[in-house]
Amino acid sequence: MSDDYEVGYGKPPRHTQFKKGQSGNPRGRPKGSRNFSTDLKNTLKERVRVTKGDRAKTVSTQLAVLMRLREKALGGDARALDRYIELARTYNDEELTEARVQLSETDEEVMDTFTARLLRRAQKSSPVERGDAQIEDDDDAWLR
Repeated sequence: MSDDYEVGYGKPPRHTQFKKGQSGNPRGRPKGSRNFSTDLKNTLKERVRVTKGDRAKTVSTQLAVLMRLREKALGGDARALDRYIELARTYNDEELTEARVQLSETDEEVMDTFTARLLRRAQKSSPVERGDAQIEDDDDAWLR
């Protein structure tokens, strides 16, 4: 060994250092072990055979579970119906925003007027004082 090696912080003596190929945690996580998330994803991707009517078809486990939940919900199971509606609300947002009803011209005019009033109100630095009470312009009286 050479004498130029200096022992100190982050530099342990050579005789206590790990040997080549030796792990610092020999009883640690075994190679190839997976976490719960990975296992769940793999099981949801697995294909299962589903019989619908007189025909059998192979679908993912995830789709089979959703089909079963739908069947129970339509069959009158209240808990299944609640869960199905909750899933629909959570994951069906993009379809709901696309399917929104267009506003009529009158509704658009009302919304534009309302937006303009709110913007004017926000741009004002302070309300006009009259007596003891602070009163904003009469345009916004209906907001109070």
